Amino acid sequence: MLRIRNLETAYGNLRVLRRLSMHVAPGEIVTIIGANGAGKTTLLNTLSGLLSARSGEVEFNRKNIFNMPAEKIVLMGCSLVPEGRQVFATMSVHENLLLGGYVLHKRKEQQMIDEELQKVYALFPILKERGNQLAGTLSGGEQQMVAIGRALMARPNMIMMDEPSMGLAPLIVKEIFQIILRLREAGKTVLLVEQNAKAALAIADRGYVLETGRIISQGPAEDLLSNRDVQRAYLGRDLDSENP
Repeated sequence: MLRIRNLETAYGNLRVLRRLSMHVAPGEIVTIIGANGAGKTTLLNTLSGLLSARSGEVEFNRKNIFNMPAEKIVLMGCSLVPEGRQVFATMSVHENLLLGGYVLHKRKEQQMIDEELQKVYALFPILKERGNQLAGTLSGGEQQMVAIGRALMARPNMIMMDEPSMGLAPLIVKEIFQIILRLREAGKTVLLVEQNAKAALAIADRGYVLETGRIISQGPAEDLLSNRDVQRAYLGRDLDSENP
C-alpha cells in the first residue's frame, strides 16, 4: 500500500531523514519507534504532505504521491492523526468531526459524511454525547478520540498516527490501543509512530527502529520485542543484567 525509497527531508541545511526506505502492506499495523529527535514526526509530516521532501520516492496504492499537496493525499485515502491531537479548541466536537469530512463535502457527498459520522459515533459513543461541547474542554483521552474520528471522516484506507498515547493515563492508553486494533479489524491499514515502544510492538505486525533519520532495524514486531538492542534502548530492559 505504501512504499518509500531513499526519502530525504531537511529543515534548511539540517538533514532529518536520510535515504529512508520502508513499506506498509494493506491491512497491517506497522509501528515506527525511536528516541526523540529520530525523525518520526518528520516522516509522517512528509508522507502526509505537510513537509516537502528533498528527494526520494513515495508511492501510495501504486501511485506517486511524492511532495503531493496534503489535500490530495487525503483524497487518495491517507489521513494523519497529528502529534498533540491539535483539535480546534473553540469549535464543538461535532464541528471538529465535520472538518475531517471536508474532502467529501467538496465532492457534495453529504450521504457519505453522514455515514462516516455515524461510524465515528459508533466507535466513540462518548463523542456523540459530547457533540455540542467545545473540543478544548474535553479530557486528553476524549480529544484523542476526536483527532482519530476527524481523520476517519475522510474515509481513509490508511491512517497514520503520531504518538496517540502522549500524555494519557495508562487506562486510556490501553483503550486507544484497543481502538487501533479495531480499526485494523475494520479493514484499515495503520502506520503508528509511538514512543511507548512496548505497547506499540505488542499490537503491531511489523516494526521499524528509526535513529537519526535512518532505519537501523526492522522486522516482525515479536522479533523486535525480543531483540536485546531494542530492549535496552527502547523497552527499558537489559537482558544481560536479568540473566547474568
